Amino acid sequence: MNDRLNGVSVFVEAVESDSFSTAAQRLNLSRSAVAKTIGRLEERLGARLFHRTTRSQTLTEDGQAFYERCLRALEELRAGEAMLESGRKEVAGRLRVSMPVLFGRRCAAPILLKFAQDHPKLELDLNFTDSRVDLVNDGFDLAIRNGPLGEWPGLMVRRLAHQRMTVCASPGYLQVHGVPKTREDLLDHTAILYARSGRVRSWLFPVEGAPDLEIMPRSRMRFDDLEMIADAAVQGLGLVWLPCWLVRDRVRDGSLVCLFQNESRLSFDCYAVWPQTPHLPLRVRLALDALAEGLPAATRLDEAGGQPSDVCATPFP
Repeated sequence: MNDRLNGVSVFVEAVESDSFSTAAQRLNLSRSAVAKTIGRLEERLGARLFHRTTRSQTLTEDGQAFYERCLRALEELRAGEAMLESGRKEVAGRLRVSMPVLFGRRCAAPILLKFAQDHPKLELDLNFTDSRVDLVNDGFDLAIRNGPLGEWPGLMVRRLAHQRMTVCASPGYLQVHGVPKTREDLLDHTAILYARSGRVRSWLFPVEGAPDLEIMPRSRMRFDDLEMIADAAVQGLGLVWLPCWLVRDRVRDGSLVCLFQNESRLSFDCYAVWPQTPHLPLRVRLALDALAEGLPAATRLDEAGGQPSDVCATPFP
């Protein structure tokens, strides 16, 4: 029975990876081991599962039908494991989480490291990427994402915290160039802007009862790294518009000054997303609770203030 299940998992990975070589890398096997496993499976079933050429592999009609049955069987196995785990009080097993690089390192990862420290039998696997991942096919228990989500079919969503933006500058810059009194005054100042994939991001400011005010200050410096933008601001090279959590330490030590503190700041929501399942594993549920509890403080400019986040879980269409 165990050999049959191993063959099924290798077969499913080969289908979803589109090649035996990629499947081998994901499973930490050799390509020949994957090919032999598929061959034994075809021999046992008495059916050819793949059309193979030197350049590609595609499922046969029998292979497609078998693949669909295997998916349902594996989903039942996962649901059974989650159901059993939900009845335990001890957190154990592997927790695999994907998160944005800088936000993850500065805000989310410390919370999950503390969570792992509190649960010695938990295996923690953190993935840092600013690209969207396929939670199901890539084997993630959950992902943390910032800003508008777009569509995540078949996934659950939980809002964890708000990330507020703030305009900052170094004391030296303000002494030389003056302090902008209004948001429109920003157009008369030099800024360091965030640019990614050839697109320069405008600065947005909330306006009650109207669309956000969009401002594009003049700039001779554009970076695709937020940490570098903050470092350049400390050197007096211009104004910056950055998340509060990123500039908090620099504001505390006096190397940056926040502007427009009495005006509302634009905020981006931080979400957790995970595959929809009848039984959420205990390790995932408690990790979500830890993130929902810890991230609001981790994202504020002042850890002592702020509002609690909306932590309701809802299906995302």
